[in-house]
Amino acid sequence: MNRLALCLALLGLAFIPPPAVSQSGSSDTYRQLQLFGDVFERVRSDYVEEVTDESLIEKAINGMLTSLDPHSGYLNTKSYRDMQVQTKGEFGGLGIEVTMENGVVKVVSPIDDTPAFRAGVRSGDFITQIDGKQVLGLTLTEAVEKMRGAVNTSIALTISRPGHERPFDISITRAVIKINSVTSRVEGDAAYVRITNFNEQTETGLKKAMNQLKKDLGNDMRGIVLDLRNNPGGLLEQAVAVADAFLNQGEIVSTRGRSADDIQRFSARDGDMSDGKPIVVLINGGSASASEIVAGALQDHRRALVLGTKSFGKGSVQTIIPLAGHGAMKLTTSRYYTPSGQSIQATGIEPDIKILQSHVEPIDAGPERTEASLRNALQSEKIRETQSGDTAPSGGGTADTAQDYQLLRALDLLRGITLYERRSN
Repeated sequence: MNRLALCLALLGLAFIPPPAVSQSGSSDTYRQLQLFGDVFERVRSDYVEEVTDESLIEKAINGMLTSLDPHSGYLNTKSYRDMQVQTKGEFGGLGIEVTMENGVVKVVSPIDDTPAFRAGVRSGDFITQIDGKQVLGLTLTEAVEKMRGAVNTSIALTISRPGHERPFDISITRAVIKINSVTSRVEGDAAYVRITNFNEQTETGLKKAMNQLKKDLGNDMRGIVLDLRNNPGGLLEQAVAVADAFLNQGEIVSTRGRSADDIQRFSARDGDMSDGKPIVVLINGGSASASEIVAGALQDHRRALVLGTKSFGKGSVQTIIPLAGHGAMKLTTSRYYTPSGQSIQATGIEPDIKILQSHVEPIDAGPERTEASLRNALQSEKIRETQSGDTAPSGGGTADTAQDYQLLRALDLLRGITLYERRSN
């Protein structure tokens, strides 16, 4: 068996001698495969250290896929199994969604209430070293493998953060990551729903949360804040289900592949879980993929106002293709398009109202001077009643809400929409 035959046999392909007469394209392909066979043979025979054929083939396949885009790649048996576990909502690790950019690992978003989140890892951080070893030169899969490990073991990440002069180290203890993808609470007379990612439990969690919120607020529900900030995405069908929960009709998203007829459309069915209440969707630079589908669908149908900052811009679809006995390949096969026909890829979702996350402090302007502060000023009946012992009810809001400027603005916006609708009617 010659070198090319050996190479193709290791790849699991049948070796067929080239035809006597070949078209130019086929001939070029054959020559390129022969080049691959030559390189493979030279590496396995002359490289300074012995390398297994399996390792060489696996790395060759992964190199071919990762060179296409940051999201394609080869999953060996273990990585494929880990991915299947992760989509079910429980897995081991640090709790960060990552991608590869300029040869280093970029954090798309930390997952709420995970070791990475508690350690202060932020969306947009670059991981340049793992346990003191450079990330540069590793594939995304290899970097992720190094960050995984036994529960209760520690790992040191060197972080380069935009706006900081020097990289710094963060020590994180690995843990079992259990993701409750939907959390909710009452905010005054508004419903607050946060979705941290889209796994197999998301649709069920959303229905449960909405039913409880409607029970708690009843007819007093002013509207809904749907928080998709730092949501790295997940399963397409779950994103479609979440958007469908707030739409009665119309297209939610379409995917378009390589050929002109490779188009798939997903449409809403009748039934709005919120009964037509106003919705404000919160997004930021950590909102990616499936969360951008939901925000884009609700924005295009004018069902919600989108508030925050521009989303991440991951608008490509990855298909997981199992390879019998060899894990799977993750291949980018199409792009996402919003109902208006806009591609999400590399552009993201622009919010209707741009609000940066901020820390607001009151200004000390000295004693307030009003009519009531003037000497011998007449008092109103309301003031006399208050002074006689009646106390006005204090405003609500949790400590978390008070520190979350974007959420405060979303709640203000809901109140404004409700007041406007009442006066218009």
